[in-house]
Amino acid sequence: MKRANLLIFWLSLFFSNTVFALRCGNSLVDIGDYKTDVYEKCGAPESIDKRTKIIGNTFHFPYRTIDTEEYEEVKVETWIYNFGSMRFKQYLRFENDVLVEIKTLGRGH
Repeated sequence: MKRANLLIFWLSLFFSNTVFALRCGNSLVDIGDYKTDVYEKCGAPESIDKRTKIIGNTFHFPYRTIDTEEYEEVKVETWIYNFGSMRFKQYLRFENDVLVEIKTLGRGH
């Protein structure tokens, strides 16, 4: 029994930085979920930060006869959920309304 508890402890430390799914009540939120689905399952977050980022490439062809540039504007939102002092805060990052990252933060309040 002690060995199993020790294994669980070490695995929890290993995966503590990034979480693969988030439990909200009886629902599970996972990478790839839409923002509206997360809102329905977890309710309103404690804080929301909105910004946009530009990603793109410039392609240089031989002898510079032609160059092409491709840029895309990505809508980024970060949500922080505080589920109280008995659970950790959760950081969720959405790009173009799709969940791409879940992180565990410190204790809630």
